[in-house]
Amino acid sequence: MRAAEVLASSAASEMPVIDETLLPLLDKFGALPRLHLLFLLTYTNMNDVEEVDLYEVLGISNGATKIDIKKAYHKAALAHHPDKVAEDGREEAEIRFKAAKQAYEILSDDEKRAMYDTHGMAAFDPSRGGGMGGDPDIDDIFAQMFGGMGGFSGMPGMGGMGGMPGGPGGRNVPRKGRSVEQEYEVSLEELYKGKTTKFSNTKNVVCSLCKGSGGKQGAKSHSCGVCNGRGAKAVLRQVGPGLVTQETVPCGNCQGSGQIIPEKQRCKKCKGKKVVETKNVLELYIPRGARQGDRITLAGEADQLPDQEPGDIVFTLTETPHDVFERAGADLRAELKVSLVEALTGFNRVVLTHLDGRGLQLHVEQPNGNVLRPGQVLKIAGEGMPMKRSDARGDLYLMVDVEFPEDGWLKSDAALQKVRDALPQVEKEDEKHEEVEEVDVEWDADMEEFGAGSGDPRAAGGEWEDDEEGEGGPQCATQ
Repeated sequence: MRAAEVLASSAASEMPVIDETLLPLLDKFGALPRLHLLFLLTYTNMNDVEEVDLYEVLGISNGATKIDIKKAYHKAALAHHPDKVAEDGREEAEIRFKAAKQAYEILSDDEKRAMYDTHGMAAFDPSRGGGMGGDPDIDDIFAQMFGGMGGFSGMPGMGGMGGMPGGPGGRNVPRKGRSVEQEYEVSLEELYKGKTTKFSNTKNVVCSLCKGSGGKQGAKSHSCGVCNGRGAKAVLRQVGPGLVTQETVPCGNCQGSGQIIPEKQRCKKCKGKKVVETKNVLELYIPRGARQGDRITLAGEADQLPDQEPGDIVFTLTETPHDVFERAGADLRAELKVSLVEALTGFNRVVLTHLDGRGLQLHVEQPNGNVLRPGQVLKIAGEGMPMKRSDARGDLYLMVDVEFPEDGWLKSDAALQKVRDALPQVEKEDEKHEEVEEVDVEWDADMEEFGAGSGDPRAAGGEWEDDEEGEGGPQCATQ
């Protein structure tokens, strides 16, 4: 029965209608017993699930512009970001976040959007003839239907389909293994001086006994019937009522290897896993002057797999806040606290301890009545952070904070008069007033009470509101 006859026969019978994407394969493999064809057609209909509506995921219409799509994605990503929801809702939020990202990646690309509008998600599913996968693979279909039975091997008239023409040529193994990303917290002192640290690492390496084959000498393996030797398979996962998304997961039947080795022929050392766990000591060098976000790579120190270069371990530096210093590039900033006496008369003392433990001494003279004022900035050249691969350093900026004495610091009227005599005299105002009134003053008032309860946006703590958000902003006068 040829493909055209199969299609006509299925239409005239009670059997489900065959997916036309399978017709080239039916022509390729010739006659199929009716029972086997029924299995194939049943499987085809199993794939006819209600799939993701990408427009519905983003809450937009299918006529949305690129700007509409971008706005909707940002809104959905913000609403469903796993870091912004409670712990019990994090798993669902992560699913919806990924669905929104997938929708945006497809709909924001004109070519992909056109494919989706024409063929739906099948256009991006290699197992259904879409994307870059070419024709649908019958071994994949049978393997998913019958697990590890290897398709219809053993059924009359079918034999094994693993070696049929047009099947996959084996696993597409990446040249390099997966790298591991990890954050590493460092203090400002460690970034200033540099640091070398050693730590124990556990990793997988290729088994030395079987050389990564997983079996004894002469052992024969065969392709996994579930993933057809790929080591991974596509599954549909529900993300909401009526919504599913496709994910690629490691094959559980072969643990992602793509091959099955009979238990009695497996390597005694690795038990057929092809790799063994080992421990080693790694050394992490942080150069002085390194910055927040710098990445330090330990090449080839991640897990190793057969036929692959091992991946890297990549550390991203995270700078912890410092009690005294703030950093911007190669410059440092700190607060310089001085007493009122020092602000007026000068000083010569150690003002702070630097990141390498040195005390920094300042000799500030105030000739002819010069003063240090609150908020004044002093710069010490060359006392900032070191620059990587250089002897140069940034600068240190000191922000002056004048500390006034506590109440009651003068013990006598005579002492008070001496201070008055030493300080500049206040010039009397020449302006004359018709009426002068002496008023009382409250010494410890709170500025937060300014305009409190008035509804005026100029009150303390108040802000002008956007017209779109409310009616609290300035209004046009009514004539």
